[in-house]
Parts: sequence; C-alpha cells; structure tokens
Amino acid sequence: MARVIVDVMLKPEILDPQGQAIARALPRLGFSGVSAVRQGKRFEVEIDGPADEAALADVRNMAETLLANTVIEDFTVRVEG
Repeated sequence: MARVIVDVMLKPEILDPQGQAIARALPRLGFSGVSAVRQGKRFEVEIDGPADEAALADVRNMAETLLANTVIEDFTVRVEG
C-alpha cells in the first residue's frame, strides 16, 4: 500500500480571497513578516500496491477529473515516504 499526495492550488493569476483574508488576519494575531498567503487543498490517496508509473497516472487522472478544477487550479502529485 502506498500513499500519494495531491496538492491543489489556485493558478497564480487567479485571485485568492481566502488567502488574502488570512494574510490580513495574521498581523492582528501578532504574526509579522508575511507578505502574501495562498490557500489550497491537500488530498491523501492510499492505493493498493506500489506507487509505480501506472498508479501515479491513475492518480493524476483522478486529480484532473475530480480533485482539481484545471481551469483555475494547478495540482502536483507525489508519493509520501
């Protein structure tokens, strides 16, 4: 069994209002030195068997089909551990 991580982030040209709200809140909470925040999603997919190229291709297909809106989001796929 392998764990594959899919990180999904808004494309750089897409406005991130939630990230902006977090960035504005940080100074009020006593945190300084942060110029910007981008918010995203993380999916952990446990697959049967090894994380070979065929399995990773399936996870990429899952990400393109369901986990990410590829019009406005980018994603990366990596094996954990």
